[in-house]
Amino acid sequence: MLENREGQRVPNVTFHLRANDAWQLVTTEDLFHGKTVIVFSLPGAFTPTCSATHLPRFSQLASAFKANGVDDIICISVNDAFVMNEWKKNQAADDITLIADGNAEFTEGMGMLVDKRDIGLGKRSWRYSMLVKDGLIEKMFIEPQKPGDPFEVSDADTMFAYLAPEARKPAKIALLTKPGCPFCKRAKDLLHEHGLAYSEVPLEDRVRLAVVSAITGATSTPQMFVDGKLIGGSEAIAQWLGQTELKAA
Repeated sequence: MLENREGQRVPNVTFHLRANDAWQLVTTEDLFHGKTVIVFSLPGAFTPTCSATHLPRFSQLASAFKANGVDDIICISVNDAFVMNEWKKNQAADDITLIADGNAEFTEGMGMLVDKRDIGLGKRSWRYSMLVKDGLIEKMFIEPQKPGDPFEVSDADTMFAYLAPEARKPAKIALLTKPGCPFCKRAKDLLHEHGLAYSEVPLEDRVRLAVVSAITGATSTPQMFVDGKLIGGSEAIAQWLGQTELKAA
């Protein structure tokens, strides 16, 4: 049984990270002292659920979390520092602090180290998230212990609902774009100006027309979706931004 450690302090660990082609020692004191921090931990960088959903949604809600008193959002995984650095680049997760728990000391100290040798991953972290204030664990969301890789409660939306139940979450915005498209650039600039996070889906020329047409019925980019609803191209985006009051919480 994985233990809920609410009310306890995070383990005292020194992480071996890489920055500017040099090793850097970072302690839990450095990460948590005097701060309100969200931690989410997952089985591994570049793995499907972690890359497609877990990390991206925390990144999407980063500005909303920070507007509601969070100083940092930390992702911890039992991977080496080189892998975590490459994953951060791949995910463009500039608003998330990725920490490599290469020796699994933090994960073991949290009681979250599990054996995944049956799928060739060795010792890894169980999936969970927690809210930590000045090193003290206030709240933990631990995935249920059942076969596979459950992802039910450690997500960003569950944490946001706990942290700020009355706050409005930013919309889920997806933007279909074409490399070098000036209208796409303008749409992205407008979203930045309004403080709205979005997920960009760049499409190459050879598939762009077919994909955009099949999904939206249009033939041009950009095309924007908000919470699953098609807003449309550049003019429709500008109009929506002029009318909506929905900004980063």
